Amino acid sequence: MRVTVFGSGYVGLVTGACLADAGNHVVCVDLDANKIERLSNGDVPIHEPGLEAVIRRNINAKRLEFTTDAIKGAEHGLFQLIAVGTPPDEDGSADIKHVLTVARTIGAHLRDYAIVMTKSTVPVGTADMVKGEIAAALAGRQLAVQFDVVANPEFLKEGTAVADFMKPDRVVVGTDNPRTTQLLRALYEPFTRNHDRLIVMDVRSAELTKYAANALLATKISFMNEMAQFAERVGADIENVRKGIGSDPRIGYNFIYAGIGYGGSCFPKDVQAQIRSAKGVDCGTRILEAVDAVNEEQKLLLVRKISRHFKGQLQGLHIALWGLAFKPNTDGMRAAPSLIIIKELLAAGATVRAFDPAAMTEAQRLLGASKGFSLARDAYEALEGADALAIATEWREFRSPDFNQIKSSLRHPVIFDGRNLYSAEQLQQLGFNYYSVGRGQT
Repeated sequence: MRVTVFGSGYVGLVTGACLADAGNHVVCVDLDANKIERLSNGDVPIHEPGLEAVIRRNINAKRLEFTTDAIKGAEHGLFQLIAVGTPPDEDGSADIKHVLTVARTIGAHLRDYAIVMTKSTVPVGTADMVKGEIAAALAGRQLAVQFDVVANPEFLKEGTAVADFMKPDRVVVGTDNPRTTQLLRALYEPFTRNHDRLIVMDVRSAELTKYAANALLATKISFMNEMAQFAERVGADIENVRKGIGSDPRIGYNFIYAGIGYGGSCFPKDVQAQIRSAKGVDCGTRILEAVDAVNEEQKLLLVRKISRHFKGQLQGLHIALWGLAFKPNTDGMRAAPSLIIIKELLAAGATVRAFDPAAMTEAQRLLGASKGFSLARDAYEALEGADALAIATEWREFRSPDFNQIKSSLRHPVIFDGRNLYSAEQLQQLGFNYYSVGRGQT
């Protein structure tokens, strides 16, 4: 099948590459000429395990191409996927101007029947607006080309996005046209062969499904972080609590790890966008506002523990920081807790030397000009001469470190663990002052 993907960011790249890998002819369109040149040469600008191999394989097979030519894209695909960014506006609402610009482009150049699919995370009602923009553009051309607009939200997790697309737990499709449903079933059939995962519903319900899913997952995280705060005050261990409640199949183990808050390009933005959308129709958002507030407060937790240990004297301290990305297996730092930690420590007069297995380039771009901040070549170099170690991301390589080397490198044997990676009992036996989240110490 012929597929066009507008937007070669995270969602667009993974979607286009995986659809090409199933045998489709995919054209990815992006206005960034430098990015398109890199991608055409198989140089992937994001860190996502397995993605580069899929892209290179399909470029070589001539099933996947990248272009800045929007007209070519609009004329190519039976399926026209809109996967451009919807960044937060000043009030926190999703800015869909790029989505509507793509809709106008499609309408200005569409020649034959097409299914226009919104992959971007968009507020309820966006598909209707996309349909209106395309219809207006076609009317201006005095053409009566048929088209359908479908809501087809993505449920990809950074770090496992290729696997998520290749073996989805569900494919949500919002449409009221049986013909469109059959075409979409054929498009996704290679990824749902062992059993049908296509869930068909009305367009607005599909749009809301994505926001509801992310909001609920964010709620689980903030709930556990609030429980962790209580656990510290009463001498309980949130890790034991997690095991106790996670064994209940109604709750499950996913997204109930206490830590220093969520970040990334989805949860913070989508929670805030849903709050704004709900207020726009005079609907209460008390739960989501609390979720957002708890999360922002939790990002300050490590800084407060560091300040408390050093009796408020942060001026002149040198802190080693392991982890910059908002989670492992990605280089994404949007709304990452590490950014808040670094900002607060630098403002208090401390210096920070950090290491991350994937996010060093992004960290240099975001923080390279910050006085008092530097990057280390590896995790152990970051420790040299530091007063303490703080951990912000649960990368696998941080899970079983050489504690003797850590202790000999630090000026004080202190670890502030924002992801509960280690055994408190083991660290205490080794002579460390060990602070984690929700495990009996404040």
